[in-house]
Amino acid sequence: MRASDLLLLSLGLPFTHAAETILGVYIFSRHGDRTPKSLPPANLTDLGYQEIFTSGTYFRDRYISSAASAKIAGINSDLVKQSQITVSAPLDTVLMNSAQGFLQGLYPPVGTTLGSNKLRNGTVVQVPLNGYQLIPVQQVTSGTASEDSAWLQGASNCAKATVSSNEYFQSQDYKDLLRNTADFYKSLAPVINGTFSGDQISYKNAYTIFDLLHVASIHNGTINSSELLTDEVLFQARTLADRHEWGLSYNASDEIRAVAGATLAAQIIQSLNKTMTGRGNSKLNIEFGAYGTFQSFFGLAQLPAVNPDFYGIPDYASTMTFELFTNGPATPSPTTDEVNVRFLFHNGTTSNTSEPVAYPLFGQQQTSLPWKTFIDGMNTFALGSQQQWCSACGNNTGICASSTSPTSASSSPSGTSRSDGITKPVAGVIGAMVTLAVILGIEALVMLFGGLRLVGKKRLTRLAALGESFTTEKA
Repeated sequence: MRASDLLLLSLGLPFTHAAETILGVYIFSRHGDRTPKSLPPANLTDLGYQEIFTSGTYFRDRYISSAASAKIAGINSDLVKQSQITVSAPLDTVLMNSAQGFLQGLYPPVGTTLGSNKLRNGTVVQVPLNGYQLIPVQQVTSGTASEDSAWLQGASNCAKATVSSNEYFQSQDYKDLLRNTADFYKSLAPVINGTFSGDQISYKNAYTIFDLLHVASIHNGTINSSELLTDEVLFQARTLADRHEWGLSYNASDEIRAVAGATLAAQIIQSLNKTMTGRGNSKLNIEFGAYGTFQSFFGLAQLPAVNPDFYGIPDYASTMTFELFTNGPATPSPTTDEVNVRFLFHNGTTSNTSEPVAYPLFGQQQTSLPWKTFIDGMNTFALGSQQQWCSACGNNTGICASSTSPTSASSSPSGTSRSDGITKPVAGVIGAMVTLAVILGIEALVMLFGGLRLVGKKRLTRLAALGESFTTEKA
């Protein structure tokens, strides 16, 4: 995504108000700079580490530190409280390492005073690395190994999404661009023929070609036929990659293509709802993911209508932020009528000199949406349960086998009821309790007759530059 600061500031709207109370925040972040996908395995670079650490430091200054500009009510400023923060990422080296780097900026080492503990015998134990704070990163199943996959849907595991994305390659938009850009890609052959074969150098591989050129332009001291790699050529390669990946990640007439964004929407709803009901817990939720999820969500949330830059691929370390807030002082249990949600986006590394901007969602005019309006908008496309996901994706194997089997569908629309009126979750609890009672009974007999006793033990903008529109693909 190539939005200039001036354009963002002119189109974005203010997002800070002195009387507001921030109740909680959800952040979705892209990873930092990495090695190219065409030379797997991809790894986070030192530059990427710095980018993601800088973003983490910014969000600390905004939401966490004692002098934060929009401090989350009740969140610990120095020593992390594990119940207040949830961090997740797919099982992917680049994304997992980005999450860890981000957290180092968010909750940095606390030094020898706070980072120590006195034992009963008087011994003082110092936390290693000057009070380094350990924050667990949960693994999410979607997006596994996404940074080693050149295929955008390669990590989605959604059958219908894969079929839908493949349909882009049959569209007139794709065929026209494949034909009209053939000479452009042929001109790049001297630069990239060490990685791509002749039949691979075309618009069909627009993203992986751009990715290789982009990484080389940042890191390589020498580049083959570098005189061919002008700023104009890099810009055109970027624009074509934007166009290509948008076609694979979203289609207004077939929204299953945007399954990654639909799944993210459900996770955002669930996380913010947990903040609402958590009684002081779950204040900050952070997830790391790939650019395709950004683009899918952009399309579903109608963001390109606000700013055409949202058609583009977001830069490294880009973030989407969802603020849950009230227009007044904090109360122990605010009602849903008192709560609002605001969406903010920043393209690339976030810092105190380059901050997120608020944008309206779902075609609305205002950037601050009442809770119900926000939920209604998200629920038009969110896939929030395993059964919804399996049904939408048309999957019927693996985790979806039980969700789509005839025996699971019964008379209830959700497929979770039994004919005796006891739901499967309740029946499971009853079964577990019976089993536990039997086990405890056996243990009691063993202790009684065996003499045993219990012992206690003490963690985006110029995508129409080629003269083509998105109308064909979105129709």
